[in-house]
Amino acid sequence: MTTHTTQDELRTETFDWGSIKWGVTADTVPGASITVGEVVINPTKGHDIHTHPESDEVLHVIEGEGVQTVGDSGEFAVKAGDSVYIPRGTEHSTFNTGWRQLRLIAIYNPAGAEAALRGAPDYQVLEPGTAPVWERVD
Repeated sequence: MTTHTTQDELRTETFDWGSIKWGVTADTVPGASITVGEVVINPTKGHDIHTHPESDEVLHVIEGEGVQTVGDSGEFAVKAGDSVYIPRGTEHSTFNTGWRQLRLIAIYNPAGAEAALRGAPDYQVLEPGTAPVWERVD
């Protein structure tokens, strides 16, 4: 049974706003009941308001700063060391307000909410060992 993954063996999922590496999913760790991944949101980028109807989400900020929305609580600042709990079915969004990448650990309980991202129009998968290339826009 697989109980350990490394960054070198994981695929990278990319979007217009950044990228994700899912370290624990039912695909990477058979039988896993939660999903855990590292999310990178590029400067001046963020993702649209969305929900996870079947999963609670926890975000833990590793690096950077941004703004977060959760339900009707309004927009609030987040920075390294902060954690955010998002109950299932609650609208939320994250936006990078800093000059460096905003890095988060995302956890879904129960697992499975990550599958919805595969339907995004800007979704791409990079095989292990392939780094995302971000283009400069003038």
